[in-house]
Amino acid sequence: MSSQSTSASGDARIRREQYHEADVVVVGAGIFGCAIAYALADQGRSVLLLERWMTEPNRIVGELLQPGGIAALKQLGLGHCVDGIDAIPCKGYNVIFNHIPSLIPYPTIDDDGNVIYAWGGQGKEGKRPEGRSFHHGRFIMQLRRACLAHENITVVETEVIKTLRGEYTDQILGVETRTKDPETGAKKPDYFFGQLTIIADGYKSVFRKETIGDKKPIVKSKFYALELIDTTLPQQNYGHVVIGKNTFPTLLYQIGTHETRALFDVPTGIPAASPAAGGVRNYIKNVAIPALPPSVRPAALKALEDGKIPPSMPNSWLPPTKQIPNGLILLGDAFNMRHPLTGGGMTVAFNDALLLSRLLDPSKVPNFEDSKAIRAAVNVFYWRRKNITSIVNVLAQALYTLFAADDRQLHALQLGCFEYFQRGMTDGPCGLLGGIIQRPAVLAYHFFSVAFLSLWLNALAICAGPLGIFKAPLALIDAVLILWKASCVFLPLVWREGFQ
Repeated sequence: MSSQSTSASGDARIRREQYHEADVVVVGAGIFGCAIAYALADQGRSVLLLERWMTEPNRIVGELLQPGGIAALKQLGLGHCVDGIDAIPCKGYNVIFNHIPSLIPYPTIDDDGNVIYAWGGQGKEGKRPEGRSFHHGRFIMQLRRACLAHENITVVETEVIKTLRGEYTDQILGVETRTKDPETGAKKPDYFFGQLTIIADGYKSVFRKETIGDKKPIVKSKFYALELIDTTLPQQNYGHVVIGKNTFPTLLYQIGTHETRALFDVPTGIPAASPAAGGVRNYIKNVAIPALPPSVRPAALKALEDGKIPPSMPNSWLPPTKQIPNGLILLGDAFNMRHPLTGGGMTVAFNDALLLSRLLDPSKVPNFEDSKAIRAAVNVFYWRRKNITSIVNVLAQALYTLFAADDRQLHALQLGCFEYFQRGMTDGPCGLLGGIIQRPAVLAYHFFSVAFLSLWLNALAICAGPLGIFKAPLALIDAVLILWKASCVFLPLVWREGFQ
């Protein structure tokens, strides 16, 4: 580094630390906030990264990073952040339907990283990408340490309370915060200024309404979490999706050498988890745990012994909304969420950070005061990100609808989906789920392949036995209803996530 660039870096640091001025202010040192701060700093931008609490967070989601997220993390220069945190390699999924397993490994890829059997089948030998699962808090602290060590980033523990606007324009100039005085412990007003402000304040965002209007996440269920100690999963290094009779999906995945996360999906208002039925704990103990593999049940029951209701997180769907930046961009979970069943949230976040940083590269946007260039970049970002995010989001919502089936047609589709996996049609679906395949047409192909397989299986079941051929009209009626249900599940999601 030349003496001139060293001097410029030193001047920028002084501006950040003494005058609280930078090229960009990033609010929220979580998954997306750290990633975009680091990416922009690597381009030579001066960055202020603001976080309310710098202590290690204790969350029950954001614990599985798909291969597509690992690839983006490495391109961001943050690949080392999965090291040294007792992260566990993840090789794919094991879907257990009514106690019958179906192994779905991540697909084989060629030398260019393309899935060989994207449209059908399963590769037997070859290179396969891997994901990682871990304690969320440990991973976050690794990301924060990377930001703290970057010469172009100043990290400040402070509570952001509102945005700052220009006196004569609606342009956002930065944020007002409350910073704790280390001597007195009292919070004092503070101000941070940037040519661009990026807010990633999470699923409970207080800035969402200000930025994208009155858009609220749709929540139909919650995940209740247990941490199982020294349990044995049926398939090591695989995430498990367990679907039992009259139960909703349960996720199992190892997050450390001795720890395994169990997430129990409990929809809002179901009778089996009502107070009269003994509440959520009784549902987990008497309905969900018996559906788990036998090797897991003892550890799950032991984790319930404290008598407390397990910690929970809402399973939210928040489709993305176009923004017209006025010096402010809202991103991360504040901007876009999907059901965490498929573990795609962090993969979306890292790919978003990678794409946005490339569109804001100094060669394209030399100065963040150029509001026209920022608007153009954000518009391109909104549409281009759909190549991966529409897949992850649609897949998460559609699979949850199938796995939590609550009517006859959805049960038929659920059975067809499992049979599809049993027949070895796994590389395409798992490549989509893992963020490796970024072609929405592949998702449409596999979804409707499952639908037509479901029609066939249902027709065979109806026409089985004596006088079977005379039941053909009933099979035809059922086929129309199943196809209609599949279209009602899939097409509105595709329209909202892919074309709006």
